[in-house]
Amino acid sequence: MSGTPLSRRNVMRGAVLLGIGATAGGVELTATAPASAAVPTPTIASCATWGARNPSSALTEISTKPNKILVHHTAGPNTTDYSQAHAFADCRSIQNYHMDHNGWSDTGQHFTISRGGYISEGRHTSLAHLRSGSGMVVGAHAPGQNDQAIGIENEGIYTSVAPPAALYNQLVAFCAYICQQYGIAPTKIYGHRDYTATQCPGDVLYSMLPQLRVDVAAVLNGGGTPSWTTTIDNGSAGFTASANWAVSTYSTQRYGADYHYANPQAISDPAYYAANIPAEGNYKIETWYPANTGYNATTPYIIYTKTGSQNVVVNQQSGGGAWKSLGTFTLTAGSHNIVAVSRWTSGAGYVIADAIRITRV
Repeated sequence: MSGTPLSRRNVMRGAVLLGIGATAGGVELTATAPASAAVPTPTIASCATWGARNPSSALTEISTKPNKILVHHTAGPNTTDYSQAHAFADCRSIQNYHMDHNGWSDTGQHFTISRGGYISEGRHTSLAHLRSGSGMVVGAHAPGQNDQAIGIENEGIYTSVAPPAALYNQLVAFCAYICQQYGIAPTKIYGHRDYTATQCPGDVLYSMLPQLRVDVAAVLNGGGTPSWTTTIDNGSAGFTASANWAVSTYSTQRYGADYHYANPQAISDPAYYAANIPAEGNYKIETWYPANTGYNATTPYIIYTKTGSQNVVVNQQSGGGAWKSLGTFTLTAGSHNIVAVSRWTSGAGYVIADAIRITRV
């Protein structure tokens, strides 16, 4: 649904319906949004606010409520302009592309979230229906689902990197609000590729959908707006490793497109994860890795805290394919290395460096 000629609709795989359990990560994914939920109303820029053109023809509005949310990525550049002005310009670009190139009546998706975390209405009247919690305007974001699913475009391309924390946090909060308004269960949050043969919303963002459902359920169950969080994948700009670390796609438990691995050796050659910590405070740090009996049972993780480095040993032979807590630590503000995965271990088997998540507590 990009506002540029870049296509994210390349054939990747057929539609696959998700099999989602009743619980995940210790948070119940309720069958319906709790009636007592009081999700904060997010700031959403209307079409008029960002300067949308009028639709070229009448849009179809229906009285039935949507029954799911579909997550997309725009497949546009991963800009570092996080301003509201850029977010609004991107909305105009997307609308122009959809109307002038695709020949659609209006923007195809219902809403757009910028990399800076700004939410904007996409297709006209989407916001009014959402605020009232009744009916919807038929979209143009996923054939067969346009009259059933709210389509959310996330600015950027997430085939090999994760979205910025500002975008992900808003996606959580916004999905929770949509679920509350329409009575949609958090288990009904899907990726575009679940219904269309496409790469959308990218391997990395798609791999984050199970956690997104958990985070949305937490908000609906009274957890409030998520705190600051960021994820650094081994393909992210914050990850660095020497040429001694190879790349693999072997395990399906990986986070994102691939992961790094290396042979254990008594040398100083860690893989580093850097992040921009917004303020000094306590942060929960988690790791994601694929598990295998051929991997290392005593993998050293080094956490760079305010008071010095601390070591945590992880058994990478089990517990993979999920977030595993390394503990809560006091971190200093600023951009610097936060975690390192070391090769210096007496254990046998590959040492794995995949993804790290940092959340302020």
